[in-house]
Amino acid sequence: MRAMERIGMLIGVFAFIMAAIYGTWTSSTVLGTEWVGTIGLILGGLLGMMIAWYLWMTRRRLDRDPADDPLGEIDEIQGEYGFFSPHSWQPLFLAGAAAVCFLGLAVGWWLFIIGAFFAIPALVGWTFEYWKGPNAL
Repeated sequence: MRAMERIGMLIGVFAFIMAAIYGTWTSSTVLGTEWVGTIGLILGGLLGMMIAWYLWMTRRRLDRDPADDPLGEIDEIQGEYGFFSPHSWQPLFLAGAAAVCFLGLAVGWWLFIIGAFFAIPALVGWTFEYWKGPNAL
């Protein structure tokens, strides 16, 4: 996890340096500073720093991370990762409905409404898939 933390810091520092260079470079034009790119690079730097901070906080809570040990094994990782459904069709339906929704943003609101009509039952079905029925836990 320490290596991933360093990559996040590297991304953040790189984006901040590029924002400073980009802001300085575009301020010398006739029209003035180009703010969209500068703010985008600053937000990219903040994103990298946020990832690095999250990984640092997570690393502090763990006793020892096997990813930092060159001789570490995968079964040494402590804690549960959660429950992952091995046979669920709901994510496929939700992805199709989301694709129709995003296409609706480009084509027209009528298509977005059709996508939302299919997305809401898919999301509810995925959320409550293991509460009732043949797959109940």
